[in-house]
Amino acid sequence: MMNRRQILGAGAAGAALVSSKAWGQTTNMGLPEAAFMDTAATQSPTRPTTGPDYTPVVTLNGWTLPHRMNNGVKEFHLVAEPVERELADGMIAHLWGYNGQSTGPTIEAVEGDRVRIFVTNRLPEHTTVHWHGMILPSGMDGVGGLSHPGIPPGKTYVYEFDLIKSGTFMYHPHADEMVQMAMGMMGMFVVHPKDPAFMPVDRDFLIMLNAFDIDPGTYVPRIMEMTDFNLWTWNSRIFPDIDPLVVNKGDRVRVRVGNLTMTNHPIHMHGYDFKVTCTDGGWVPPEAQWPEVSIDIPVGAMRAYEFDAEHLGDWAIHCHKSHHTMNAMGHDVPTFIGVDKRKLTKQIRELQPEYMPMGTAGMADMGVMEMPLPDNTVPMMTGWGPYGPIEMGGMFSVVKVRDGIGADDYSDPGWYENPPGTQAYEWTGELPDFAQVHDAKTRITPKTTSRG
Repeated sequence: MMNRRQILGAGAAGAALVSSKAWGQTTNMGLPEAAFMDTAATQSPTRPTTGPDYTPVVTLNGWTLPHRMNNGVKEFHLVAEPVERELADGMIAHLWGYNGQSTGPTIEAVEGDRVRIFVTNRLPEHTTVHWHGMILPSGMDGVGGLSHPGIPPGKTYVYEFDLIKSGTFMYHPHADEMVQMAMGMMGMFVVHPKDPAFMPVDRDFLIMLNAFDIDPGTYVPRIMEMTDFNLWTWNSRIFPDIDPLVVNKGDRVRVRVGNLTMTNHPIHMHGYDFKVTCTDGGWVPPEAQWPEVSIDIPVGAMRAYEFDAEHLGDWAIHCHKSHHTMNAMGHDVPTFIGVDKRKLTKQIRELQPEYMPMGTAGMADMGVMEMPLPDNTVPMMTGWGPYGPIEMGGMFSVVKVRDGIGADDYSDPGWYENPPGTQAYEWTGELPDFAQVHDAKTRITPKTTSRG
């Protein structure tokens, strides 16, 4: 298994591949090599070297699928297969996905491109790929039994179509959909505008919202679940193991969010307001873009928003459904707030000396207490910041805005140090020096100008 940096460094000949001898031949050049990924780290984007210029997307905890050119056609190779995905440090899920990953690799191309996508099926049952939101021929739409026959195990099918519009799209099976999507088969497809001057940004992040129901100590999702999922993920990762969105001060930033869970998600970002600039149907004209600090992402939908990164700091970004920022929740846990458990605790400790009563004053103690857990699970609330436990999980990350971040640098800059006088403090009977200075008066923060 090779990660994307190794693939790009080794060149096409050195990439992990499905050999054309094993999987058949096309009419001219054989199958393009199929790149695989074995790490859950965010991979640095690769800027285009030919064709229209664009800012490549950064898939949080993911990567972009390499392609080859064949007589003017961009060729990609997706491999549908069982995969192991590290949802968080110490927790592995046995899923189905593409090219070694769930979610699958992002496909990037440009408006006007003709793409040819080879899909090899290594699953135990037939599959298809539906190109969610795209305008294409009916026979390429990927609905099993309607568009074309299902792709049998061991076979490779070819999808070929022109990209007639730019925007953010998704891909997923339309065959045994309840099982295959619940097992993690999904990915994103980004089509950049052919005009580099249209809707330009400096940073372009990509998040797929997905969810699993995996009992502690087990590895395979419960595919029949409809509502009570216990792991809410971004690109099949959960906080604190979702990478941050690293931004240079002054950057124009786009965040694209797709939702293939069974419920809506109000995504809220702290520290900024932003404008919604794209939906499933396409780009929103400037006069119709609307301001938000939270944007609801419906089921099966995509939204993109943009902002100018003018405010330094570490800013939370998360789903605003509180249960979606927790991990491995037990939905039948009784509420003990206000209950006196001292007598019961004494009795239980006679049989189990390590017993810890929890929940009588809320659940915040879950973020600081370490207790034995079943194999292959994670705490309900976890993650530490510079001042203590963050008490979050699931769909949560941090937008880190800094001065001096290089154009292609997405490495974690560490925690932000708040300048004196800009952090909440304990009242001790008098104001500290910084609050007593002569100019400590009400000031209106200037409104930054948004570009569209």
